[in-house]
Parts: sequence; C-alpha cells; structure tokens
Amino acid sequence: MKSLRVVVRHLGGPEVLEIVQEEAPQPAPGELRVRTIAAGVSFAELLMREGIHPEKTTVPFTPGWDIVGIVDEAGEGASHTMVGQMVAALPIHGGYAQFICLPEGEFIPVPAGVDPVEAVSIVLNYVTAYQMMHRLGHASSGQRILVHGAAGGVGTALLQLGRLAGLEMYGTVSLAAHQIVSDLGATPIDYERVDFVDEIHRLTGNGVDVVFDGVGEANVWRSFQALRPAGRVIAYGFTSFLKKGQLAGGLRYRLRGILRPAWYAVRAFVSPGRRRILPYSIQYLKRWKPAWFREDLGALLELLRDGKIKPIVADRIPLTEARRAQELLGQGGVRGKLVLICNSLAGEEAIAEREQSL
Repeated sequence: MKSLRVVVRHLGGPEVLEIVQEEAPQPAPGELRVRTIAAGVSFAELLMREGIHPEKTTVPFTPGWDIVGIVDEAGEGASHTMVGQMVAALPIHGGYAQFICLPEGEFIPVPAGVDPVEAVSIVLNYVTAYQMMHRLGHASSGQRILVHGAAGGVGTALLQLGRLAGLEMYGTVSLAAHQIVSDLGATPIDYERVDFVDEIHRLTGNGVDVVFDGVGEANVWRSFQALRPAGRVIAYGFTSFLKKGQLAGGLRYRLRGILRPAWYAVRAFVSPGRRRILPYSIQYLKRWKPAWFREDLGALLELLRDGKIKPIVADRIPLTEARRAQELLGQGGVRGKLVLICNSLAGEEAIAEREQSL
C-alpha cells in the first residue's frame, strides 16, 4: 500500500519540504499503525526545519508534532482491540504522513463523535496551555493573566481555559484580531500602538499574576515588568525569531533563544517582589511526567466532547500543500490552528469491518 509523507532532507525554508510516495510503514512489535487524519502545523516545526529549535533534530526527518487518526493495524504484542479506534498522539517527529507507527502507549483514545481536526488542535496547543496554566502557573479563580499572541493557537487555548478557570484576562494582539480576543472574554491590548507594560499597569494598577510569553528574547523581561508581586512569567516560545515573514536562522539565534531567558530567570530570582520567570517545554515535561500528559490530554478531549472548549481552526490544508501551510504560519497573523488533512475519514468503517472479520 502506497503512502505519502513529507521529508526534510536538508535545513532551510519552506522550499525544503518534499512530498515522497513510498510503501506504508509496518508496525514493529508493541506498535500500532495509525492512518493519520489530521496533523497540526506549529511554529516549532518551522524552527526545526531551520535547525534552530532546542529539540534535537537530525536530517532527513518528517515534521509533525501532533496527530489524530484511526488505528488500522497492530504489531505483535500490541492490542488488536485498538484497531478502528480514533486516537491522538504527540510524536514530535513524523506527523506529516498518511501513516505513522508508534508504541501503543503513545496513543490516547479520542471520544466518539469528536471532529478529528478539532481534536488535533487539543494535542499540542491546549495541553501546552493547560499545563502552563495549571501545572506550572497554578492560576486560580480571580487572578489576572496576560497572554501574548492571544489570537494564535496557544493564545486562544489559554483564553478559553482561563475563562473556564474564572481568570481576569488580557491579551496582546493586532487591532484586526481584537474581536476574537474580546469574544473569548479577555481585554485586547494593541501591542503595535501601546506599550503593553504601561497598559497593563494602567488597567490593573499593580500588574498581573501570570504572563504567558511565547515571543521570547527581550520580550520576556518586558513581561516580567508587567507582574505584580509574587507573579510568574511562563516562557515557552520563540516567535521573536520571525522577521518580516522569514525565520532568522543561525547559531546566534539558537544561543540567544536559550541563553537570554536563562539570564532573565536569574535576574528575576534576585529581584525584589518574589517574581519568577519559569521555562516551559511540552516535550520535556511529557518525558519527565508522561502520566501528566495522558491525564491532561484525556481531560481536555472530554471538555471538547462536552462542548466546553471549541478550538479555532484557521484552515484545513491538504498534506500535499504542507509547504503552503508552513509559509502561511511563517508570515504571522494566523488566527487559531492550521491543520493538514492527511486522509479522509472514509476508510474508518472499512478498518472496523476488517478487524471484525479477523
């Protein structure tokens, strides 16, 4: 059976994304093969493509952090009862493909009736938001938060979860996306026209309890200045590497992205007011506390099933147009989550019928 996959053979811009056709992979012992329905497109994948993401990546590789699909084959020792089940996973590599094989323990069942495109929006974006808010930030009802990039995939996830938690919310965003942020229950701050630190202090009096900063570099210290006493900055991204629609590559940016936040964290620790800067990485926390990832993703998928959260899907783009999807994300201003459609759902019934006949 033939399968399509995106391959990066050398580092560079979107032009290095190559579509290859090959035989579908076979699951090894203990693995399940999944017919991928939806794969998320994330900023981390752009950084990995350029070779400036902290996650170690060796070429050639297939991008793709988060996937949702249907189990269609079980390897020796893996559970055949999973065949026909819709599942979600965070493989970090390999998602841009029509089929992917992973150890059975990597997959979390997706509740029946859930849109796989909305479900894949949960895997990376909402788990990131949930863990930053509750595992690291310990935000509680009545506290104030500031979300940078509030109209993006993680930003909208933070606002939806923050509203459920009863938080007072502020979000930096371009003027064109103010309505999105307002509709999610937050006060928009036009970062292009006002200084967000001054504006936060004007609106709140003494600052916020938690800032979620996916911008990185110097913005992290500016976020620190928006905190009230005992507040926390959760630093989790590097969108500052985006310059006029292009990623600024090179070792200099890799070192800046890692060393600057570390230096700011030290400065924060010795500053008065018990304010802190804390780094967050979903892949490192998943490796350190895998049970947390499973628990948090499972809980979020239930919230999705129950209609308590509703991911904003920016666009659904065919797998064969992965280059265009990354170009769109690299240009900035994407509202919500970009998703690649790798296969249709048409084969789900056939997979279930085949399993019943075994």
